[in-house]
Amino acid sequence: MGLDWSTPSHGPIQQDRGAISAPVKAGLKDSNHNSEPLPRCILLDIEGTTTPITFVADVLFPYARDNVGKHLSATYDTEDTQEDIKLLRSQVEDDLAQGIDGAVSIPPNDAGKDAVIAALVANVEAMIRADRKITALKQLQGHIWRTGFQNNELKGEFYNDVPEALQSWHSLGIKIYIYSSGSRLAQRLIFGNTKSGDLRKYLSGFFDTNVGNKRETSSYIQISESLGVDNPSEILFLTDVVQEAVAAKAAGLKAMISVRPGNAPLPENHGFKTINSFLEI
Repeated sequence: MGLDWSTPSHGPIQQDRGAISAPVKAGLKDSNHNSEPLPRCILLDIEGTTTPITFVADVLFPYARDNVGKHLSATYDTEDTQEDIKLLRSQVEDDLAQGIDGAVSIPPNDAGKDAVIAALVANVEAMIRADRKITALKQLQGHIWRTGFQNNELKGEFYNDVPEALQSWHSLGIKIYIYSSGSRLAQRLIFGNTKSGDLRKYLSGFFDTNVGNKRETSSYIQISESLGVDNPSEILFLTDVVQEAVAAKAAGLKAMISVRPGNAPLPENHGFKTINSFLEI
């Protein structure tokens, strides 16, 4: 769908948004229940925000873990897998130098395919156990999940309010983007293969860790510059993680916390508005 660019192609967001400026059904409400102008862009986290944490922890991660060896063996000589191996080698070298637990040396290619794959599997399993948010792991996971979605072994799961909200925001002309630690490929797979059909038609672009860590303010500065808004406050970021909301707010974005079943408890006095459903926006 051409949605995997970090910098979307639509150019700067235009000012003449008559339908959006009207505070009708879907206005942002402040603490006094007054309506604010709708955002020009909405930036969404996935895990714990659009999608249950259990889907990621109990479905996606185990699928990648259980199929990593099979995937590497079946696709070893492909361009994608060789690029994945290159990234993993570089990451493991750094991990070994830093004494990261679970890192094991990957033998050179001339040691044989089986030896290389065995070492890769050991490293990937350790990375998954530690829930590491690193590009080398996320890219490989995305390629493994692609096979699962293509074979109908996986389907993206979303909270019931999400498809309706995406459709509503899209109809109002609001640009919707995803920002997740999962690769852009994985994001497209999750939104493109759901029980509600292909939800990518409502989305304008995807961002992953290539733009930066989700807890770093610089990441949100880059995103706001990519989206071409006149002011970062025209972007609303929805996440379940307070530290991410803090980083986004420091970059000038508006931020709200998504409270969903199974999410981690929030610290007291975090200072952000919370929502239990996208339909509250």
